[in-house]
Amino acid sequence: MPEPYLMWVAGEERPGRGELIPVEDPATGEIFAHCHAASEEDVEDAVALAQAAFKSGVWSRESRHRRADVLDRSATLLEAELPELIALEVRQTGRAVREMKAQVPSLVRWLKYYASLLRVEQRPLLPTTGKLHNFVDRAPLGVVAQITPFNHPLLIAVKKLAPALAAGNSVVLKPSELTPLTTLRLGAVLKAAGLPDGVLSVLPGYGALTGVALVRHPLVRKVDVTGGTAAGRVIGAFAGANLARYTAELGGKAPLVVFGSADLQLAVNGIAFGSFIASGQTCIASTRIIVQNGVLDTVVRLLKAKTESIAARMGAPSNPDSTMGPLVSAKQLRGVEALVDEAVSGGFANVVTGGKRITGISALDGTDFSKGHFYAPTVLVDASPSERKILKAQLWRKEAFGPVIVVVGFDTEDEAVELANDSEFGLGAGIWTQDLSQAFRVAERIDAGITWVNTHHRNDPSSPWGGSKSSSGLGVENGVEAYEAYTTAKSTIINYASTEEALATDDWFRESAGAVRYG
Repeated sequence: MPEPYLMWVAGEERPGRGELIPVEDPATGEIFAHCHAASEEDVEDAVALAQAAFKSGVWSRESRHRRADVLDRSATLLEAELPELIALEVRQTGRAVREMKAQVPSLVRWLKYYASLLRVEQRPLLPTTGKLHNFVDRAPLGVVAQITPFNHPLLIAVKKLAPALAAGNSVVLKPSELTPLTTLRLGAVLKAAGLPDGVLSVLPGYGALTGVALVRHPLVRKVDVTGGTAAGRVIGAFAGANLARYTAELGGKAPLVVFGSADLQLAVNGIAFGSFIASGQTCIASTRIIVQNGVLDTVVRLLKAKTESIAARMGAPSNPDSTMGPLVSAKQLRGVEALVDEAVSGGFANVVTGGKRITGISALDGTDFSKGHFYAPTVLVDASPSERKILKAQLWRKEAFGPVIVVVGFDTEDEAVELANDSEFGLGAGIWTQDLSQAFRVAERIDAGITWVNTHHRNDPSSPWGGSKSSSGLGVENGVEAYEAYTTAKSTIINYASTEEALATDDWFRESAGAVRYG
């Protein structure tokens, strides 16, 4: 067993005073690494160092062009680290290497985007009445806390770090205890790019201890979390108690609507990608497939064939030919099993394909699935379409976070919208149609923060990413909006009237009568 991974604190590796965290390979069940965890004292130290760095101005008052240069160099240095980072990301998440080779290289775009934003951001000049020059700057907030999840460790960390650092903040980041290793590597990369010591700390740890100590710290001026809805509400209460700003990207139960005019094979390919990428462990996974009844049987037939093809080519996540990896943990696997079993045994749904844990030997490469947390990509249909029994199953309502989809039929556009909106969540949604007018109509009516038409899971640094309902979170990631959420507006008003004019109009308490200005 190699030496445990150390925390990254204010520009250097340090041991933690919390218990060591075991890091499991989800494909084999093997503990392949350990990681130091931050205690409450470690959190206190890291926040104090972050606050000192912020107050010193070494980064918070650095020129925007210098900050942009550091972000650009970070992107360049990160690209050189990609082969090792991809391999480590595959090992700790269990995600297929074919996915990681596509996703991980894309994260440098966030660093480059926010570097570019710094160079082109303009200072607004407001149309204030009178001889006043009123301009607005964006000032950093101070120390910000970031909590990232297990499913996209590097991507989500960089998505949060880039705007926060661009704005001039100091950051203390807690990655998921399940997948902390690649995020720890970011500290050294950013330091080598020129980020001053003290500006970034990465503190692995468990949520109930490290996470709570961080988000409730009175010096933390903003909390940014990606995670489940229940955790998001708890963290939000801590942030609210300190009147800290709060951004939360939380749960999802994305509908994907297929109209009769859609190219059905294209739609099925989109469903498979939207549903089974990351083994369904994404907040915008298309888990509720809503299909026009005229093409329902054809879609189910094509989807069954596609899903079984994916299952037949599963193997070791490190195998470039493997299509899908395991779930991240035994706990995650049990949760998916429970939701599917309840839907099927309760008479709410019938299994088209999948519906169980995989325990055999991979035909692709001989991987023993029973050692890992593999679950078959699964398609379910309503057991009683006329009664819509599936709508009563927990699986229709709760976020499974696994490779499981439910297919239901509809007749009219209004019915499709009603089914799509039948959820407490409102993060992502998909529409498949060749009717452009219909695409516009339905997209306007679906209550989701992100709606894709004839595609799914498109993600660009410039495009806002957030929910439209409270169970899916508050605020957005990406774009100018994320950058501004890491700042406060600083308004400066300069009076350029002459001394004579000011004496005549601005003496409120002069002895003679006459009009004076107001506002």
